[in-house]
Amino acid sequence: MPKNPTVLLIATLDTKIDEAEYILKCLEDMEINTLILDPSVRESGKREVTIAPEDVAKEAGTTLEAVRALGHEGKALSAMTKGSIICAKALFEKTEINGIISLGGSMGTGLGTAVMREFPFGLPKVMISTMASGMVKPYVGTKDILMLHSVADISGLNSITGTVLRNGASAVAGMAKSYQKSTEGEKPIIMMSMLATVESCSRMIRAEMEKIGYEVIIFHTSGTGGAAMDELVLEKNVAAVVDLSIIEVTDFIYHGLFAATPDRCQSALKKGIPVFFAAGNLDFMVGGPLEAAKRQFPGKRYHVHNAQLTAVRTGPEEMEEVAKYFGKAFSDIRTPTEFFIPLKGFSNHDSEQGHLHDLSMPPIFEELLRKHCPADTPITALPYHINDPEFAVAITGSLKKALGRS
Repeated sequence: MPKNPTVLLIATLDTKIDEAEYILKCLEDMEINTLILDPSVRESGKREVTIAPEDVAKEAGTTLEAVRALGHEGKALSAMTKGSIICAKALFEKTEINGIISLGGSMGTGLGTAVMREFPFGLPKVMISTMASGMVKPYVGTKDILMLHSVADISGLNSITGTVLRNGASAVAGMAKSYQKSTEGEKPIIMMSMLATVESCSRMIRAEMEKIGYEVIIFHTSGTGGAAMDELVLEKNVAAVVDLSIIEVTDFIYHGLFAATPDRCQSALKKGIPVFFAAGNLDFMVGGPLEAAKRQFPGKRYHVHNAQLTAVRTGPEEMEEVAKYFGKAFSDIRTPTEFFIPLKGFSNHDSEQGHLHDLSMPPIFEELLRKHCPADTPITALPYHINDPEFAVAITGSLKKALGRS
């Protein structure tokens, strides 16, 4: 008979004892073994736990008394977060853990998700949080964390919080029962970035590479997708990368909503695997609602994608900064396998049917990229739109050749 799965509960018992006890009971009713990590700063010794606050402080290189004496909640949180990560990872090394659940407000969410982000992809992670209806990117990052909005404050048990806590416990219990450690598949992996505005191109490349036995994993470049891809490129055995959508670079430089990390697009270069870039979605940056986008990016052309997002047309100034970014990466790390430029448009928005079309821009970007990149950078400019079949065929041909499958 298989043994019951084990879940790690991260809870500050100095403020969340009743709510944590309720989650424990729910998990017990579902035949889940539970380990408790308590990173409380104030007195919380009401029950036995797996990892006590004193243990957490010790691993942070201090004492609980010293943390309390800081008199600063931010500094105390930083210390207890550091210790919690070390304690949780050590526990994971010696104990089979099938899931993690935590609960809290902004402080508890910051600590709980910081621990979760240190754990492998695929391990169930549930964060019950008052912050889950707001900006969750700082908490989730690039990891597979399930954020569950508490609706009411997590302050006492009532008809609202009880329901949410039970649902959260049920979620992690169900996932823990079916959890299987992520393993490398039999097929070699190609990772590819895109947005829907270049999806036709990505579909054609994916279909061709899947026909010859590759697993193609697509990442949505909305600020975390490309960063997640870059992380996984370094972690997994990846055969090649096709970076079709470079909007996260533009938005990083100009503080758009789809900004990623400062080293976006560089992981495959560092790892030395075949990497193909295309100037996909270089035609626009992403702003918020129209009026906010106009304030942030005045004097531009705008396309309202929806009530929350506005596409803002780029020009030579933005394109030169992007060209400089890649030129520096190619000089400091290594040159890409190939960089493709579609001379008839960078995305659906930059097409005859789109709202931001400007045929003068792709040749300008080609000139700027050649200006700022090392002379031996393989740059291929093609007389097609990025979503034309011929453009996808060209990338696929070079990809197959680099992989020895032509």
